[in-house]
Amino acid sequence: MLSFLKKPLADNNNAQPSTSPAAGIGSKLRAGLVKTRERFRSLAPLFSSSAIDENFYEELETLLLTADCGVKATERILSILRDTAQLQKLDCATYLRPILRQTLVDFLKPLEVPLNTDTARPFVILLAGVNGAGKTTTIGKLACLFQSQGLSVLLAAGDTFRAAAKEQLRVWGERNEINVITQEGNDPSAVIYDAVTAANARNIDIVLADTAGRLPTQLHLMDEIRKIQRVIGKAQTGAPHEILLVLDANTGQNAINQVKTFHQALNLTGLVLTKLDGSARGGVLLAIAQECPVPVRFIGVGENMADIKPFIAEEFVSAMLD
Repeated sequence: MLSFLKKPLADNNNAQPSTSPAAGIGSKLRAGLVKTRERFRSLAPLFSSSAIDENFYEELETLLLTADCGVKATERILSILRDTAQLQKLDCATYLRPILRQTLVDFLKPLEVPLNTDTARPFVILLAGVNGAGKTTTIGKLACLFQSQGLSVLLAAGDTFRAAAKEQLRVWGERNEINVITQEGNDPSAVIYDAVTAANARNIDIVLADTAGRLPTQLHLMDEIRKIQRVIGKAQTGAPHEILLVLDANTGQNAINQVKTFHQALNLTGLVLTKLDGSARGGVLLAIAQECPVPVRFIGVGENMADIKPFIAEEFVSAMLD
């Protein structure tokens, strides 16, 4: 049976963070990338006085690799710095620091593609990812963000495998005062189909569809999420309009395999990088930009509902370096 879960207005005392100032989000991003920033700062003496020689490049290579930039991205960055130093006849590493900064921005800029939800109504967003990546929490944050933009939102509890998933999504729905569509049984496709149908009937702007966490190696679950994708298209032509992979920023180089596998299965349209909480190494985005450049729609910078923001390359690099 289809059910709508919603909390009364009077019980929503904790859902206030949507008014958080942008400055607060920026400071949380800086805090989230503190480990990466410490690595770059550890080479401050190298950049301030070192000659540009093989020792300099070897130390910089080590830094980039330990910041999760990946081998391919690291090699390309070093190649750009070498070519620039040779072309401009630079002899001191001080001159390479701003060039490194701009190189990182240039690397990440292609990932900076804001999400446009104006192309369909309802605009259906399907979220995928491995267990523990933060899909359900991301749905709650996105719901808060879209509501702050004056959009109506409906949530679909499509994670029918994890016992607490429906309850967790219900809590987020209560906090945001949003209907959550659930269904008895274990067919996630049916739940999300009903959600899209209900959204059409109610003139809802955004549908956020949760799915069960799955590893790329779980072929039967990957087949299932492809089925979900097809069924959504039957409920509304052209849907889902956005397929987001939620990535844990602490995953490291394993994130590359996740992006590649999910992209092959679902043709991803965007990524959400979560858990930038102080221990993450943001360099993994450089590796993604080099090996599988799927746009990064949002980054999660904290645990509160408003702690999510669009990805901006210049801002991200500043949080890493400054």
